[in-house]
Amino acid sequence: MSPYDPSAFPPFAVTVDLVVLTVRRHALCALIVRRGEAPFQGRWALPGGFVRDDEDLDAAAARELVEETGLCVHDPGAPEPVPGHGAHLEQLATYGAPDRDPRMRVVSVAHLALAPDLPAPRAGGDAHSARWAPVEELLGEDGTAEREGEPVPLAFDHARILADGVERARSKIEYSSLATAFCPPEFTVGELRRVYEAVWGVALDPRNFHRKVTGTPGFLVPAGGTTTRQGGRPAQLFRAGGATLLNPPMLRPEV
Repeated sequence: MSPYDPSAFPPFAVTVDLVVLTVRRHALCALIVRRGEAPFQGRWALPGGFVRDDEDLDAAAARELVEETGLCVHDPGAPEPVPGHGAHLEQLATYGAPDRDPRMRVVSVAHLALAPDLPAPRAGGDAHSARWAPVEELLGEDGTAEREGEPVPLAFDHARILADGVERARSKIEYSSLATAFCPPEFTVGELRRVYEAVWGVALDPRNFHRKVTGTPGFLVPAGGTTTRQGGRPAQLFRAGGATLLNPPMLRPEV
């Protein structure tokens, strides 16, 4: 091998940013943190951090997820996760514009994390505070968040990353079982329908939806019980089945 000189190439850092989505009060919400340090001190941003020397990208994203939310990544091949402590995590995209971070050249590998209704977040790392915010509030025409009643840009290029993560979730639930990642281990068809309605921002016909999800082989599996937690008559409980693709897909209604 010919001699290799690392100093001949400019150094740069690698970070992971997390688009953490959940459904709270029938609305699709994202986790944002108020930065406690420069750059963009005081601005809202997505959670994330620098990749350490001894970890790969997935490990860094999983670590940041635990630090920011207390959630562990759920391994689909493992036994049932502890309720309320498992999350779906996947790589979203890579962002490497030369000027995206004023400190130095930083490439970010964004990840999308989905989990059922989560409690109020606690700030960690260099974050001053953290909160859940409806994505409709965050994804305005100019990609801004609210701070003390005044719209301000999200830090870095996080408005674009958030928009990409939300669109990934909205498009992927059309043809996959990803929507069940927003549900507890056992859920009703009505609860699953409200996930679709929150993610897509539309109202769906209950009968058509019930017929679609229960008629797709392997999509839902009866859990053997009922619940009245949504009020009204007892509703049958289901679990996510083994099917990972919906065929035909459940297309998003045009708004």
